[in-house]
Amino acid sequence: MSGTDEPSGAIRVVLVDDHRLLRESLAAVIDSDAQMSVVGQAADGVEALDVVAATVPDVVLMDVRMPRLDGLEATRRICADPRLAHTRVIVLSMFALDEYVHRALRNGASGFLLKDARPPELIDAIRRTHHAESLFAPRILARLVETYLDAPAGRPPSRGLERYVLTPRETEVLALVGAGRTNDEIAADLHLAVKTVKHHIAHLLSKTGARDRAQLVITAYDTGLVQPRLATNDP
Repeated sequence: MSGTDEPSGAIRVVLVDDHRLLRESLAAVIDSDAQMSVVGQAADGVEALDVVAATVPDVVLMDVRMPRLDGLEATRRICADPRLAHTRVIVLSMFALDEYVHRALRNGASGFLLKDARPPELIDAIRRTHHAESLFAPRILARLVETYLDAPAGRPPSRGLERYVLTPRETEVLALVGAGRTNDEIAADLHLAVKTVKHHIAHLLSKTGARDRAQLVITAYDTGLVQPRLATNDP
């Protein structure tokens, strides 16, 4: 379902990739879901900025390597635009390169997926991103924080957190989010209902001003609450 025939309440998606056949393939997968609609397409980063500004989608699927303006810089500009505060970006690439992941996260992306993801994984990724869940796979997140995030080793865990006025439970949840745990895993670890975990995460987003779950990961590491070596313990 594209353009004007999108269903009411559908997740609105923009596709950005310099390969037309890939865009058409992705569009076919997305439009096969009754709750999603492709509302625009772009072949490079410059065109993406115009299309996203015109359509204000819920989710953007963004290629990395493109002419004129690459996807990482386009992501940064989209996420920095206050008019697009509710638009979330998933970066797509053929390569699971750490530097790409690092820049994508730092530039405001909500997730990073490989282009060989299966259709059900793509649909699930869009849906989860729309609901402010991070899509950085555990193995990618582990490499990311170990190699690139500047969380000084040995810094007191609570340093920098005081300004957020978190409860002890919220601090526990933030630490587990930073370690790459899913809502279900956090619920099991803390013996809570998944609904309660989501409630805590909503409070964390509000208190820290984080755009989404991926930005909560940055907060956990930047404040020293979680150290890179902890994230690498999980497969």
